[in-house]
Amino acid sequence: MPTDSTHITSSDENIDLRQAVKYIDALPALPVIAQKLLALKIDTDENERELLMLVEQDPQISAKIIGLSNSATLGSKRKTTSVKEAAISLGMNRVKSIATGIAIMSLSTKVSAGKFKTQDLWLHSFGIAFAMLGIARAMPAKIRPKDDQVFLAGILHDIGYLALAFLDPKRSDQLHFRLAVEPDYPALNIEQEMLEISHDELGAELARHWNLPDEIVTVLRYHHTPDVIEAAAGQPIVHMINLAEKLLASFGMNEHVDANISDEDWEVLGIDPSKADEISVQVAEQAEQAAAVY
Repeated sequence: MPTDSTHITSSDENIDLRQAVKYIDALPALPVIAQKLLALKIDTDENERELLMLVEQDPQISAKIIGLSNSATLGSKRKTTSVKEAAISLGMNRVKSIATGIAIMSLSTKVSAGKFKTQDLWLHSFGIAFAMLGIARAMPAKIRPKDDQVFLAGILHDIGYLALAFLDPKRSDQLHFRLAVEPDYPALNIEQEMLEISHDELGAELARHWNLPDEIVTVLRYHHTPDVIEAAAGQPIVHMINLAEKLLASFGMNEHVDANISDEDWEVLGIDPSKADEISVQVAEQAEQAAAVY
């Protein structure tokens, strides 16, 4: 198998995605700012200042951080106009996770335009991240994950579609065409038929290639199959994403998931199913806030 990424992605023959995803040169590099953010520990004043400097150097990240700090879901009632004020409102760890997710998702600007609408992926990812925050607030405190973990996982959960666009733009385009014309057929089934691999597997391999935390790798790999034993290391976030995608089945990008929600989907997160309607309304409102920030 060649390791030249141009050769891999321009071949007229279908490449073996399971093999190609193992080759470093075929995959996009983790953006430098994301590398720096992931390596930065927020445990000293100096590190906090370095975080703010990194964020301020990127206009796109700065704008979204400020926008998020002014949202009703994440921020305070005071309007913020600077990254420093946003960090006070959101907290440093949350700023770090949001900035990291946005930096990684910026890779979507480097893929070819076609049937894969990267703006839909952005919107879907932000919507799921916001929905998960709403779900988290309804969970018992003792099992509720930190907001920064929730948000990063929510933003990144579908990066497998980016991996596919880099590895095989032609089949990526074909896949998203078929997803559009067969809205009632499960996306994972279509992916297995066309690619013999699914976006959750591709996303996990990409996250592993980038040395992202094992928990994130697990979340990306099993967010569509939260009940398998292997998903345990990513719980409860795996179940949270799965529920959020059922609640927002066609928000941004339609993944054709089964939108039927059972009492067990709520109970596994410690949530009383009688609160389902109330939480569902809140989640929809928070997704709309995500659209405004996006």
